[in-house]
Amino acid sequence: MQIRFNPIDPAAEAAELVAFLCRNEWPFHGSARLDEVAVRHRIAAGHYWNSDREAFWIEAPERIGYLALEDLADLADGGNPVFDLRLAEQYRGRGLAVPILRALAGQVFERFPSVRRLEGQTREDNLAMRKAFRKAGFLKEAHYRQAWPTGDGGYLASVAYGLLRGDFETGTVSSFDWAD
Repeated sequence: MQIRFNPIDPAAEAAELVAFLCRNEWPFHGSARLDEVAVRHRIAAGHYWNSDREAFWIEAPERIGYLALEDLADLADGGNPVFDLRLAEQYRGRGLAVPILRALAGQVFERFPSVRRLEGQTREDNLAMRKAFRKAGFLKEAHYRQAWPTGDGGYLASVAYGLLRGDFETGTVSSFDWAD
């Protein structure tokens, strides 16, 4: 399966971005439902494309999702990009996250030669994404208790995964000693 990440032009594609983000539910994100007014405000404020964030359509070959690379402004100082991945509801549960994560890692490591690692986080109850991270070669590195607001006043753990450039290039998953 060929995965492509096509840059979103928020000004030219505002209607498509609003439709995509507001017509789908996002049960494992901060808000399960996004508000059209809020998304349009974010577009106008430059939220989806700026020096710290770039947004892309995920196509395989049809448009199946949205991806944002974040923390890009920190790369010059040795920082690591993180990402926001959202698949349209009709494409979830099809095993697409693993090839998307692998394609994303390839793109990031090729485009940013100084990047040593790629990071992602998900909620503790998003078992499908946690499994996809592992299958794509990411290693669980942290479990932040009660760190992810659920939108109903509660909190769940945020689980962080990382993929090292060297592991990606060799197809291995290096580990570390959890005991301290």
